[in-house]
Amino acid sequence: MQEDSGKAYQYAFLDSGTGGLPYLAQLRSHAPSCSCAYVADTAHFPYGEKTRDEVIRFSLATTRRLVERFRPELVIVACNTISVAALEALREAFSVPFVGTVPAIKLAAARSKNRKIGLLATERTVRDPYTDALIRDFAPDCEIVRIGDSTLISRIERELVTAGREERLAAVMPSVERFRAAGVDTIVLACTHFLHVDAEIREAAGPGIGIIDSREGVVQQALRLVTPAPGEGSGVFSVTGGIDGAAEERYRTYANLFGISWGGGL
Repeated sequence: MQEDSGKAYQYAFLDSGTGGLPYLAQLRSHAPSCSCAYVADTAHFPYGEKTRDEVIRFSLATTRRLVERFRPELVIVACNTISVAALEALREAFSVPFVGTVPAIKLAAARSKNRKIGLLATERTVRDPYTDALIRDFAPDCEIVRIGDSTLISRIERELVTAGREERLAAVMPSVERFRAAGVDTIVLACTHFLHVDAEIREAAGPGIGIIDSREGVVQQALRLVTPAPGEGSGVFSVTGGIDGAAEERYRTYANLFGISWGGGL
């Protein structure tokens, strides 16, 4: 059943697809009573292959629709590509506060022993000036091995969320093997989609390589800015793109997996 998407929600999540759903799950694990609206800009997926100007333009347009429909108290940009390219523009354009998900370079540098860090992200994120600045500011003494894997991201979006362990493990192995060959001791998951296959990445990497993401830090910042209201928690998942029967079934399945209602098109 489709939830009424005309009501106001405390927290809203913006992503190009389903990558930010683990962030929503993390927030709800800390605040079961919170109300969340999730918007996947599937009309422009994948963002990682867009220019910086396109990322800014598309995310501004989608956020405008999101804010008008759901009237959130806070927006979590649950997409590293949007965060590194467009977070400043979003904050200038809207009065609602934003929490971004940027690559956890600072945390990785604090944990790496051999000063070799793997960065797994979209092509847009690995080459963005914002990422360069993070490395310069927080990991100047580290070797950063950058891999942009848009093929894996697209597979996660379309099939791997509900795939079996063996298929998921085979899908993540090529990128992880490149990191292992480079001798990294820490891998930063700098695209939210990778959190859907976090367990398989950890298995492929083995015990000698640490895996880092920004879930907990992002959620704690959101909770500091907006206190969850008491009551029964609720959530709705909407998309921007035209969806055929197969796509709608897939997104309904994802919504059900994360315990939120299907909201249809935005």
